[in-house]
Amino acid sequence: MNAITPTPFKAEGPQPLLRKIPEGEPYPIHALGPLRDAVEAVQGQSQAPIAIAAQSAISIASLGVQGFANVETLGGPRAISLYCLTIALSGERKSSCDAPLMEAVRIFEQEQADTQRLEVDQYKNAKAIWEAQHKKCIQEAGKGKDKAAAAQADLEALGPEPTPPPSTDRTVSEPTYEGLVRKLAEGQPSLGLFSDEGGQFLGGFAMSKDQRLKTLAALNDLWQGNPIQRTRAGEGSSVLYGRRLAIHLMAQPVVLRDFMADPMTAETGFLPRFLITEPPSTIGTRIHANTRSNPAALGAFSSRLTSILKTPLPMDEHTRALTPRVLPLSEQAREVLIQFSDQVETAMGDGGKYSSVTGYASKTAEQAARIAAVLTLWPDLEAKQIEAQTMAHAVDLAEFHLNEALRLKDAAIISAETAKAELLRVWLLDKWQHSEILPSEVVQLGPNSLRERPTANKTIGTLVEAGWLAPLEPDTMVRGKARKKAYRIVRPTV
Repeated sequence: MNAITPTPFKAEGPQPLLRKIPEGEPYPIHALGPLRDAVEAVQGQSQAPIAIAAQSAISIASLGVQGFANVETLGGPRAISLYCLTIALSGERKSSCDAPLMEAVRIFEQEQADTQRLEVDQYKNAKAIWEAQHKKCIQEAGKGKDKAAAAQADLEALGPEPTPPPSTDRTVSEPTYEGLVRKLAEGQPSLGLFSDEGGQFLGGFAMSKDQRLKTLAALNDLWQGNPIQRTRAGEGSSVLYGRRLAIHLMAQPVVLRDFMADPMTAETGFLPRFLITEPPSTIGTRIHANTRSNPAALGAFSSRLTSILKTPLPMDEHTRALTPRVLPLSEQAREVLIQFSDQVETAMGDGGKYSSVTGYASKTAEQAARIAAVLTLWPDLEAKQIEAQTMAHAVDLAEFHLNEALRLKDAAIISAETAKAELLRVWLLDKWQHSEILPSEVVQLGPNSLRERPTANKTIGTLVEAGWLAPLEPDTMVRGKARKKAYRIVRPTV
C-alpha cells in the first residue's frame, strides 16, 4: 500500500476586493469626422486620454446644433441632444481638455451679456414706468364707480408688465431642478449642463435623496425632447415645449460609485441615456517633449462653434419654444442603422453579449442616429440628409460606448467603501515604497479621499479583512520608532 504524501500548507493569500474590470477598447478616433482634428489637438497639448477630449468635443457640438433639427430614427423623429459621462481620476487633466474647446462658448456668452446691458437698462426703465402707471390706475379705480370703468380701460391699454430680456447663458454647471427649468423658461431654449467637477452636481441638492427622482425625471424628459413642467409659487404650473439640453459630466471614479449604485438611476433609465467611458489613465506618461500643438485646428473648431452660436435658433417668438426641422437619413444610412440595430437586438437575448445591459443596448441605435446628426450638422446646418459614411462612423462611436457600459457595469454596483479600499490597495502596491504603513501615513500621504482619519481607519480595516494588510504587534519598530499601530503590506506572490 502506497503511503500518502502530505500536501504542505500554503496560505491562501489576500483576496480580491472586486472583480477586475477588463481593459477597454481603443477609442474610435477615426469616427469623429469633422471633430477629429480638434480632439487630436487637445489631446496632443494635454496628453490626456483621447476619450476625454472626444467627449468634450462631441457634447459641445451637440449643444451647438441641438436646437436646429431633430433626427429621423427607426422609431420616429427624436431630439439630437447628447448626454456624456466621463469617469477619470483626479489629475487626469479633465479641465485641460474641456477649456480650449469651451472657450468659444465662454467668449460668446460674455459678448452677449455685454451687448444686452443696454436692453437691461431699457427694461428697468420700462418696468418703472409701467409700475407707476399701474399704481395710478389702481388708485383711480378706488375713487368711485365712475372712475373704476375708466381705470379698467386704462389697465387693459397699459398691457402686461414688461419682461426682462432673456438670459444669454448657454451653459449651466450646478443647477437645481427649479433653477434649470427657470433658465430654460426665461433664457435660451437650448442649454448645456457641463461640469469638469461633475461630482458637485451629482452630490449636490438637485441629486439629494428628496430631489433626485424629480431631477432624473426632468433630465430624462429633456433627453427625449418632451415638454417639461414648470411650477411657480402663487402662479400654478405651466408646460415648457421645445427645450433642449446637452450634458457632459466629468467625475472621479470614487465620486460616481454611490450615484451609479443607486437603483433609481438605472430603473428610471437615466444612466442608459449617457454615452459613458472610463479611459485608461495617462498619468505618469505625459512627458513634456511629447507635447504637440495645433492652434489651427483649435482655431477652426472655435470659429465654427462661434458661427453656429450666432445663427438664430428656429423658435416661436412668443413662447421661445424651438421649432426644429427633421433631418432625414439617406436610404443607405438607414440600411446601416437597421443592420446595427438588428445586431444589438440579437445580442440582448438570453445569454447574449448585451443581455446584462439591455437598458443601454435598447437605446444604442437611437444614440447612433443622434451622433450622426451632430456630425452632419456641425459642418453644415443646412445639410439635407445623413449619409451612410457618417452613420457608419456614428455606429462605431455608439458601439464603443455600449461596450464601455458593459465593461463598467460591475464597477457601478460596488459600494463607495469598497471603492476606497481598492483605491488604497492599488496605491499601496504601486506607489508606496515601504513594507509597512502607518495610519497617519495613509491620512497624510495617501489618496485624497482618505484624508480624514475615521475614513482611513475604516478603509484600512477592509484591507485587513481581505488580507492585504496584516496588523503588527504594538510597539513594533517602524522607521526608527515604536509604533502603537502599524501594518505590514501583503504583496501577492507570482
